[in-house]
Amino acid sequence: MKDIYETPLCSRYASKEMKKIFSPDEKFSTWRKLWIALAESEKELGLNITDEQIAELKSHVYDIDYEKAAEYEAIVRHDVMAHVKAYGDQCPNAKGIIHLGATSCYVGDNTDIILMKKAMEQIRKLIVNAISAVAKFAEENKALPSLAYTHFQAAQPTTLGKRATLWLNDLVNDLDNLEFQISRLKLLGCKGTTGTSASFLELFDGDHEKVKRLESLIAEKMSFESCVPVSGQTYSRKTDYDVVSVLSGIAQSATKFSNDIRLMSHLKEVDEPFEKGQIGSSAMAYKRNPMRSERIASLSRYVIVDALNPAITSSAQWFERTLDDSANKRISVPEAFLATDAILSLYINVISGLTVYPNIIKKHLDEELPFMATENILMYCVKKGGDRQVLHELIRQLSVETAKKMKTTGCSNNLLEKIEKTPGFGLTKEELKEIVKPEQFTGRSKEQTEEYLRDYVKPLLNKYKDLLGIDVNISV
Repeated sequence: MKDIYETPLCSRYASKEMKKIFSPDEKFSTWRKLWIALAESEKELGLNITDEQIAELKSHVYDIDYEKAAEYEAIVRHDVMAHVKAYGDQCPNAKGIIHLGATSCYVGDNTDIILMKKAMEQIRKLIVNAISAVAKFAEENKALPSLAYTHFQAAQPTTLGKRATLWLNDLVNDLDNLEFQISRLKLLGCKGTTGTSASFLELFDGDHEKVKRLESLIAEKMSFESCVPVSGQTYSRKTDYDVVSVLSGIAQSATKFSNDIRLMSHLKEVDEPFEKGQIGSSAMAYKRNPMRSERIASLSRYVIVDALNPAITSSAQWFERTLDDSANKRISVPEAFLATDAILSLYINVISGLTVYPNIIKKHLDEELPFMATENILMYCVKKGGDRQVLHELIRQLSVETAKKMKTTGCSNNLLEKIEKTPGFGLTKEELKEIVKPEQFTGRSKEQTEEYLRDYVKPLLNKYKDLLGIDVNISV
């Protein structure tokens, strides 16, 4: 159907893997798994629940009757109870024990945590592969001298590989933050309507140890180490903020990368991937706009702003529960993941297919290097017996004259020729060439790149080697 709005994150940008995580099938089958885990755990702790009832529940985990659930929701105006009823219709012998003692947040909140964990694991896979791709680019270009820029004004040279380590370091930090959030993610558990577990205490005749054990059993069955120690009806909405903040950090890193690519594309030093039949502009046929990098920046802006949603939602919660979180979080959290999935897929695509133009990079370096080399020239001449003050004034005059002529006439930088022809310096063309070799002005760029890749990135990639090798599909 094309007559109904569909979010572009699904129709244009996000991967099938991420869309599946936040699909209705994944959500509602997880609800059913949680109801099964609750029933099994309650049975193990002595409640009158039979193996036949649990088997019946297990036989209908995935065949969800969405039409029936929608019919019920139109009547009861409650999504969880609508699905309880629809599940009960499929499981007539077990319907009396579905959701026993639980509140809506038992399935809603626990499912949100489970899906966020799965989504973070997918993001982990993407970011590891992005790190691998940038590391490969850094290694290949570790010794390629390039102008560095401060304020987008030419500054002391670096190497292209060293510049890539700046992108790399941001991603490594993002991965570290992601792992921290994954490691501290806990289920809500089964704490009842205000977080006191009163309904479960009633079910187990006041046996506190059984109520505590119930949560441990559910966590184990859902592959979590533990549940949050205290809560209201919901887990703290700061959890959503913490998770989406990691995605915002990734978006910030990706934006910096994409901006650098866009600037280098303007300088004609690199081109992002461009298919044979791709059109850069509907009007200007010659153009090769960096549209993928621009899309990274655009989607990243969305994620960065979207992080405000869970922040405000967390701050606005009243006492043990308020429902002004629900509609917001069911949009803001999944879409933050869908957008970040698209961002990292684009990142991998761009860096893996980036074309570098060393001759243009050298041309730009040659335009500025004579000015940057003047101090080295001065020191060299002083060592040969020249007067520092006299030479300094000569260099100053020639530099100012050359810079003005370049700006007013568009001529190339001929400062070195002028220095060679000025008797006061006493330099040959060969001496000047030796003094202004680009690699002599890049400091420890090559070595820093090698050391960072060897000492930090290689061990990290070895740790995550099982996640390497994914294919990303950029559909539009």
